[in-house]
Amino acid sequence: MSSGELLSGLDPEQRAAVIAPRGPVCVLAGAGTGKTRTITHRIANLVRGGHVAPGQVLAVTFTTRAAGEMRTRLRALGVAGAQARTFHSAALRQLRYFWPRVVDERQWDVLEGKIRFVGQAAHKLGAPTDGEALRDMASEIEWSKASLISPESYPEAAAKARRDPPVPVEQMVAVYTGYEKLKNREAKLDFDDLLLHTAAALEEHAQVAEEFRDRYRCFVVDEYQDVTPLQQRVLDAWLGERDDLTVVGDPNQTIYSFAGASPRPLLAFSRRFPEASVVRLERDYRSTPEVVSLANRVISAARDRPAGSRLRLIGQRRPGPAPSFAEYDDEPAEAAAVAARIKQLIDSGVPASECAVLFRVNAQSEVYEQALSEVDIPYLVRGGQRFFDRREVRQAMAALRVATADPPAGELPKVVRELLVPVGLTDEPPPGGTARDRWEALLSLVELAEELVSTVDGADLAHFVAELDQRADAQHPPTVEGVTLASLHSAKGLEWDAVFLVGLVDGTLPIQHADDDARVEEERRLFYVGATRAREHLWLSWALSRQPGGRRGRRRSRFLYGVIPEDHPAARIAKSRDKKPAKQRCRICNTALVDSMAVKLGRCDSCPSDVDEDLLGRLKEWRTEQSREQKVPAYVVFTDATLIAIAEQRPGDSAGLVAIPGIGAAKLDKYGEAVLSLVREGSGAGTS
Repeated sequence: MSSGELLSGLDPEQRAAVIAPRGPVCVLAGAGTGKTRTITHRIANLVRGGHVAPGQVLAVTFTTRAAGEMRTRLRALGVAGAQARTFHSAALRQLRYFWPRVVDERQWDVLEGKIRFVGQAAHKLGAPTDGEALRDMASEIEWSKASLISPESYPEAAAKARRDPPVPVEQMVAVYTGYEKLKNREAKLDFDDLLLHTAAALEEHAQVAEEFRDRYRCFVVDEYQDVTPLQQRVLDAWLGERDDLTVVGDPNQTIYSFAGASPRPLLAFSRRFPEASVVRLERDYRSTPEVVSLANRVISAARDRPAGSRLRLIGQRRPGPAPSFAEYDDEPAEAAAVAARIKQLIDSGVPASECAVLFRVNAQSEVYEQALSEVDIPYLVRGGQRFFDRREVRQAMAALRVATADPPAGELPKVVRELLVPVGLTDEPPPGGTARDRWEALLSLVELAEELVSTVDGADLAHFVAELDQRADAQHPPTVEGVTLASLHSAKGLEWDAVFLVGLVDGTLPIQHADDDARVEEERRLFYVGATRAREHLWLSWALSRQPGGRRGRRRSRFLYGVIPEDHPAARIAKSRDKKPAKQRCRICNTALVDSMAVKLGRCDSCPSDVDEDLLGRLKEWRTEQSREQKVPAYVVFTDATLIAIAEQRPGDSAGLVAIPGIGAAKLDKYGEAVLSLVREGSGAGTS
């Protein structure tokens, strides 16, 4: 491929990033601006110019799917041999090579999950061992290791980060310590250990570092806004004193702070490398101008955005339909309306696989599964069983692999279809949801064969089996026909023709435990990510109650203020409910309160706290009991901030209790009398 061919089709900003000199380059890339195209063309340009050999390139990203897509595009650009992997995959490969020299002749196995050892450690300590508690404790250990926090430093770090541990802090430290001892005793590594040991090998063994740095000369990091302190430590160890680094990211899409991710390395890149080239990609090729305009309105309302990181998308597609807004009495009505609209889109020619329903938490999925089933629309719940782990897909791959020894004659798609007939592929889809799912999975393999023939000259069965093996290794499945149901977090990096953002009510988006400004702003970015997944059709909806006939006490999400056009019927319907209340004032000095934590406490930061420590202790003990009885994390009952507000304000009745932000009708019904009893117990008042 000539230099002209490589650069053709790139816009001026993409071209600037591709041809930037070897050395530190920072690409601030907004949603839909072609960042993967830019990255791969930059690597190809460096290789073509002789600046680096393909085998000396290491590109890392955060998902196997993204890494697989990057490898596919590099192959199409004639760059074979460049490594494109996730952080953990790259670290595992390096660790297996260097392990005998830096640790032991015997390789340690990699854990598939933490739960077994966390459960053993928790059982020994008398900590909760139900599935929910174990998953929460495992997540807390993952956050700690990703943030480079040891068990000894956990209490201080957790308090500083305002974490809400699933068990008392001292117990969490003991479980974390016990988990590490059990794991090391059995010579096992978890995914975080892969990164920790890789960094240590390069930091502490000069010969290992020299050999690695001679092997890899050029580094590219995608989604750099989501890097954790541990991943940054590995990257620093890879680089050493060198600066041949390209990073790509978007601070507006930072949505994994709860897992330890931080945009700080991206935002500080120019300070660390003053000579770095910085390129901003803002031309959005994914979404219509109408979708882009809405996304810009969502993110422009964000607070405390660093000036240099503010990307404003510019739509490049032809105009499309205006985003839809709708309010419903209850969730089943909302789900039924979404299913009806999806049916209309499918009937008009939009494939089911190009429609997605996105929600804040996975528990919202059920009502949409039911609504889609009732109108006979197939769907897939993202995060379910992996495509290549499905029984029929494993059977199909085995049959195709056997046939490569004596492949039938004919065009590849026809050959694949014939070989899959014994596995269950028929001319017409069978009745029944499970059988149809199997049939559609097999049909998607035929469609993948058709795709391969159109992109690779002379592709035969051996090529196809190799492609399937590579996709299985990368967990990069073909598209299966069906509407996608997914959480907003799991939708990151994906896109569809039609996106339905549902359940947009305060308490769900932003989530109820987002009890300070930083957490609320992350929820806003999550909403922004959801909106930018849509290419053409964008639907935004909310319901005023959970069940039919329920109390209509919900408010549409605060993120919709300024987003719904003033003359839109949905804006007029909710206008009286959504009137912003007068600014709250400090109950001590009468100053207007701005910060969300100050509003919750009813006082400004500079005024002294009058918290009743005994009451706060009783509230926390009560919350722990509730958490264990209901088998939910403590913050689901009440956050620490809400308990502090109760212990400071000591409400005497239901009205005083619901005046505290974070306590709505549902919380009042469920916990109100118990909380008020605890408050009265402390004041010595009798029950009324």
